[in-house]
Amino acid sequence: MDLSPFTRRQLGLALAAAVASLSLPSWADDKFIVMASTTSTEQSGLFGHLLPAFKQATGIEVRVVAVGTGQALDMGRRGDADVLFVHDTAAEEKFVADGFSTQRRNVMYNDFVLVGPAADPAKVKGGDIGAAFGKLAAAGASFISRGDKSGTHAAELRLWKGAGVDLAAAKPAGYKECGCGMGPALNMGASTGAYVLTDRGTWLNFKNRQDLSVLVEGDKKLFNQYGVMVVNPARFAHVKSALAQQFADWVVSPAGQASISAYKINGEPLFFPNASR
Repeated sequence: MDLSPFTRRQLGLALAAAVASLSLPSWADDKFIVMASTTSTEQSGLFGHLLPAFKQATGIEVRVVAVGTGQALDMGRRGDADVLFVHDTAAEEKFVADGFSTQRRNVMYNDFVLVGPAADPAKVKGGDIGAAFGKLAAAGASFISRGDKSGTHAAELRLWKGAGVDLAAAKPAGYKECGCGMGPALNMGASTGAYVLTDRGTWLNFKNRQDLSVLVEGDKKLFNQYGVMVVNPARFAHVKSALAQQFADWVVSPAGQASISAYKINGEPLFFPNASR
């Protein structure tokens, strides 16, 4: 069919209007950031409390990828995240030293606890985590390690080393690695009557405790610091550094710190703000 110039022009205008009306989303214009963080912060329930407050204050949505700290840092090294919220200070400082971020700031802390069967067959109960790990090794007690290069796994490895146990040479008889997050590791511990090192936040939010109870706590070696870092846009031009910086600034601001402090389960705080600005 031979269309007149007028008709062709009208059809062209109609097609252009239809395309424009589709309002195709633009990745660059969307007001969201990707945050690589830990399973412990997510499974503690903190983000369900914290991130809506941030979005209300700024209009920015935070999409969380919850993995172990080691994996979160790897995401940052690949430019697959805009901001990191993790808990392995030594690894974080190396991340900055290697140029993947320009600054690391303290945000909050809690602690690790050793949980295990209430009957405590390895007799570890007390306040000395080094002695407890030594007893676990000597007894060949069942122990679930996350084995996932997370901040909790890194802390666990330091504790074994401090107790004089060389995992590279020989793992204790009851030692098992799950390669999993904190919640699944606790589920395995609960179902098998094993000992597990866990962050207190996830433990307080954990519903499937069965016979598990806290056996070792309070040792200064169990201190658990969290930090925030924006991925360096000089490394990856696509990183939404301006939006990510708003999150980093907010989470250490009085408003962000108050929001962290307000998150409690049964009246007990899970994290304690200690921002360095």
